[in-house]
Amino acid sequence: MLDIAQFDLNTIDADFIENPYATLAALRQSAPVHRNADGSVFLTRHDDCLATYRSRAMLSNKTEAFGKKFGECPLKEHHTTSLVFNDPPDHTIVRKLISGAFTPRKLQEMDRAVERIVARLLDRVEDLGELDLIADFAMMLPTEIISIMLGVPEAYRAELRGYSTAILGALDPVVSPAQMAAGNRAVEEFGAVLDDLINHRRANPDAAAEGEVLEALIFGEHEGRKLTQQELVQNCIFLLNAGHETTTSFVGNSVDLLLRHPEEHRRLRDDPALIGTALEEILRMESPLQIGNRTAGEEIALPSGTTLPKGTYIHTSIAGANRDPEVFADPDRFDITRKPNPQIAFITGIHVCLGASLARMEGRIAIGGLVQRFPKLARRGPGERLGLARFRGWTSLPVSVR
Repeated sequence: MLDIAQFDLNTIDADFIENPYATLAALRQSAPVHRNADGSVFLTRHDDCLATYRSRAMLSNKTEAFGKKFGECPLKEHHTTSLVFNDPPDHTIVRKLISGAFTPRKLQEMDRAVERIVARLLDRVEDLGELDLIADFAMMLPTEIISIMLGVPEAYRAELRGYSTAILGALDPVVSPAQMAAGNRAVEEFGAVLDDLINHRRANPDAAAEGEVLEALIFGEHEGRKLTQQELVQNCIFLLNAGHETTTSFVGNSVDLLLRHPEEHRRLRDDPALIGTALEEILRMESPLQIGNRTAGEEIALPSGTTLPKGTYIHTSIAGANRDPEVFADPDRFDITRKPNPQIAFITGIHVCLGASLARMEGRIAIGGLVQRFPKLARRGPGERLGLARFRGWTSLPVSVR
């Protein structure tokens, strides 16, 4: 019997990472606003998470919290400078400047680029026949896309996932000294690469390739304000993290779910038009981002009836919210035709994911293409989980397409 009273998000183990859903269901039912030993709270109900994200009183800046966790180091500099961990008015201005990378024109360019990348990768998959879906497809997709967006040279592309997982891994509730060191090293190394790229592009303003967004970030201006060099470097790292690990996990989780549910796999194979609702259901069932955070800028009354005082540090369980039976009928059932589907994998409110449209485009082209081109797609052995609580995905997923 699971003892919810003893649960502490800051001491979770490998069993929780492997399958958090039974624990989240128990918390959602008996302790939806669960207090951890450090005084923070863990929210598992959809309405509470939604209210937290939509509240203008919620703060994302974690300078004090990250100072305690990281000390003065590259990880703290990154996570207190990037868009996702800042609040208005700076957040509003920086988001406006970064949104120049996601205009309809840029997304059209990216659509064409993603089509070309996926076609090339699917040819490679066919040649391989048996492969590790993560290393040979899911990881290569965002590597190519992010490299185009930021103009990253070929020589550095093999390092991108390592940088991303090391930096994001340091955000987990439980982090070892080795993980902390790897995260700091990744910020320093990729930051140095980006610093050189930005300087080169600033000196060569007409050198943009199709799909590149670095130009928009460097030269974009809003109300007389441009991004500083530090903001450029750290927000380019943020774009890597936001688009690389989550896209890799999105593709890996999609294939895992479809192969675990052959009847739904068959439905999608027989009716490619279902790809849109299928992607939303995949995001609901296995969100790449599992846990978010906010700090209460003032007292907040949650829909579940609990009032949190100003200053409360809040962990939002995206995974728990996305399986709330009050919102989703039969929430543990995978149904690629589910409507409505108000999943919150991309958050909501002022911090709603800037790249949500790009992520859905990548999923439509990559996952839709994989399913249609390889009707005999099947598992070839057990996979290996990513090993993080905040981000859910795979490091290895052996499959066959013949």
